[in-house]
Amino acid sequence: MRLTPPPSLPATLGHDAVGLPARYGFRLMSRLPGNGLVFADPEWWWWIVPAGSDADLRWPLPSCYAPAGRIPNRRPRLIHRPDSTSPYTPPIPLYLLVCQLTGSTPDWSLPGDIRSRL
Repeated sequence: MRLTPPPSLPATLGHDAVGLPARYGFRLMSRLPGNGLVFADPEWWWWIVPAGSDADLRWPLPSCYAPAGRIPNRRPRLIHRPDSTSPYTPPIPLYLLVCQLTGSTPDWSLPGDIRSRL
């Protein structure tokens, strides 16, 4: 299945989705500075992010990164629409909160492997 933003909130940057087990859903929604479109079913919640939000990031387990919003065979419904005209949840705050809630250390690659020169 593919999550698709409604026509009133076009995803002009393309879109991917980040999913987490439902037990994290309300905690993430309440802590994020801005939520875009959020879809949910009884087992998973999915946040719409700009396409390529996985570039140089390692999303920690148990999160699931879904390019083009293609998720496993589920039928989530839209549970949150943003107040703005953007369908997106900002990916960096989402990533940092996912790391915090899952007890994971943020881990991303720096361009040109700068870490080896530091």
